[in-house]
Amino acid sequence: MRADCSNYFKRSLFLVGEIGGNDYNYPFFVGGSIKQLQALVPLVVEAIVSATTKMLIEEGAAELVVPGNLPIGCSAVYLTLFQSPNKTSYDQNGCLKKYNAFSKYHNAQLKLALEKLRQKYPQAKIIYADYYGAAKQLFHAPLHHGFTNGAVKACCGGGGPYNFNNSARCGHTGSKSCNSPSTFANWDGVHLTEAAYRYIATGLIDGPFTSPPLQFPID
Repeated sequence: MRADCSNYFKRSLFLVGEIGGNDYNYPFFVGGSIKQLQALVPLVVEAIVSATTKMLIEEGAAELVVPGNLPIGCSAVYLTLFQSPNKTSYDQNGCLKKYNAFSKYHNAQLKLALEKLRQKYPQAKIIYADYYGAAKQLFHAPLHHGFTNGAVKACCGGGGPYNFNNSARCGHTGSKSCNSPSTFANWDGVHLTEAAYRYIATGLIDGPFTSPPLQFPID
């Protein structure tokens, strides 16, 4: 019954996304420029806002977590496809600066949109999840977090400097996986390992990568 649904909505925590990753990945992979993709950001943010409001808040959702995007410039697929001979293209962690700057641009626009939603729907707790900040810690100090095989090289792949080969992706002929995935932050060049996602989740649940912070009832 609708009344039951409303009650569940009020008592539930909704995770809205992460939305936007593939909306940007596919255009980038076929040659889209940073400038062209920046023009898509308002459309992606609008879609996130629409899903948050019309499908959730206006149906009674009271607490929502809306994640930003990850640092794509640290992803093995981007590092492989867009590798540069220019050392200034990379930050101190070996990530491509302009693609990370794009992720931060998306996240900044999303945070502005969420602030407007908070003013419009003060009855709802709208939480921004900083996936970028939580993940960036792994790339900044992988050894500190137990990733002895680093954060930018994929565990499962078909070779190359980042173990990502578009012709032999993870699970395809010519690829193989490492023996100890938990020592890698990157799984297949596109996704992170379970160990890396566990670290990000802990940063969201225990802080400090949610704004405002998550709060769980004490039994």
